[in-house]
Amino acid sequence: MEKDDNKKLVLELAYASSLGIAMVVAVFGSLFLGAYIDKKLGLKSHIFALLFLVIGIIAGFRNYYHFFKRQFKDEAAKSVAKKVSVKPDGKVRDSEKN
Repeated sequence: MEKDDNKKLVLELAYASSLGIAMVVAVFGSLFLGAYIDKKLGLKSHIFALLFLVIGIIAGFRNYYHFFKRQFKDEAAKSVAKKVSVKPDGKVRDSEKN
């Protein structure tokens, strides 16, 4: 059981560390794409660069949001599982009341 917990922890840490790289790639990739479109269209206002920069920032923070949402959902499920248990006869027992 402890081996499974360690493996899950390592996977979660690997995913969390990759979030920073994903944020940088999303922001700078979209910025460069917008700048490329502005250059190809001959625009001097850099409207596409700014638009794509905002889209990249939103995409980067979306990744963080989904990561933390999943983390807190897993933690809440573990917390509920510790507080509530099912008796062999099928009745639910709340460990805080008993």
